[in-house]
Amino acid sequence: MLVASDWAPIRAFEPIARDAPASIYGDLLPVLRRADLRIVNCECALASATAAVWKSGAVFKGEPAHVAGLTAVPFDIACLANNHVLDYGVAGLRETLRVLARAGIHSVGAGLTEAQALAPLSVLVNGQPIHIVNLSEGEDLTASTGGPGVFGWDIALAAAQTRALKKIGGVVIVIAHGGLEYVPFPPPYVVAAFRALIEAGADCVIGHHPHVPQGIEWWLGRPIVYSLGNFVFYQSTTLHHRKTGFCVSLQCEGGRVTGIELHPYRITDTGLRRLDAKQARAFGTDLTRLSRPFATAAGPARAWNAWLQYYGEAGFRAEVTGILDRMTADPRKGAAMFRNRITTMQHLEHWETFLTRMIGAGSGDYTRADYRLVEEYFSKEAVS
Repeated sequence: MLVASDWAPIRAFEPIARDAPASIYGDLLPVLRRADLRIVNCECALASATAAVWKSGAVFKGEPAHVAGLTAVPFDIACLANNHVLDYGVAGLRETLRVLARAGIHSVGAGLTEAQALAPLSVLVNGQPIHIVNLSEGEDLTASTGGPGVFGWDIALAAAQTRALKKIGGVVIVIAHGGLEYVPFPPPYVVAAFRALIEAGADCVIGHHPHVPQGIEWWLGRPIVYSLGNFVFYQSTTLHHRKTGFCVSLQCEGGRVTGIELHPYRITDTGLRRLDAKQARAFGTDLTRLSRPFATAAGPARAWNAWLQYYGEAGFRAEVTGILDRMTADPRKGAAMFRNRITTMQHLEHWETFLTRMIGAGSGDYTRADYRLVEEYFSKEAVS
């Protein structure tokens, strides 16, 4: 079973996804096709709707015909618990669900009712039951609360579902869309959440949304992959860590995950390319550095403090000033940005822990090695 992260036919990838969808995967395509089950995060609506919602960040949409980019592999399951599937409202979500169903692709993590959004997906693969629980932070208030939306950041519910599915039997994989974007280390609430899901019986927990690779740890003998980085998701940047990512293959036997394999790649202007031997060794070294904080009890908190130290008062002032300026120039957009900062865990924990640290009421302990990694994530240039 192979799990890939964010997929959206946007920006430089739009014409490729439209005209030559299989080519966008480059020499990674044979790797994808070898899997018995392929799962991807569909990070946009696939719809003809034209009315975008007011939200904090960018809005993404593909056309219904872009589903050929998924069937070209083919992907079997599309995760929809993310912060972009509702960018074109309920109409966009409704059409996306129809488009995926017509293409024979299962979806999980979003729905037109709360029950549909919260429902896990169970499939049989080579005689093995595979259960997928898919949740997201519900950024920009996209979490379903009685109506259309995504499976929001309800770790207690996800854990309860995991326990129930393990009693049924089979492999339970939790795929979560959350955390702060672009930083090398997951926030403490993500670490606590992913570990709690393992403790509830998940055989593996896999994260995406940060748009950069993050570390891996084995908790109670089972893997947690904190962030896969970008997949078919083009960003106009030259920063190295935003131009690399990896898929993960899970070897499953006897109702559990018995091994994992990583498939790293570069994201170029024309699609994905597997890393050569030298690049792969460097990627492995980077991943080891990213995973080092999980070796000690205090490591994740120290790594998070390294990010807070780098962000600093100047970073906070710049972020707040930018939002206030936007509220003056474009009040609805500015209001959406400010609302998002105080209603989502990624921003709320970031601001709360930073401000607590700023007034001297919180621990500022961090390692120089973690700090250097944060610096690198915001400075290292990609090699063309």
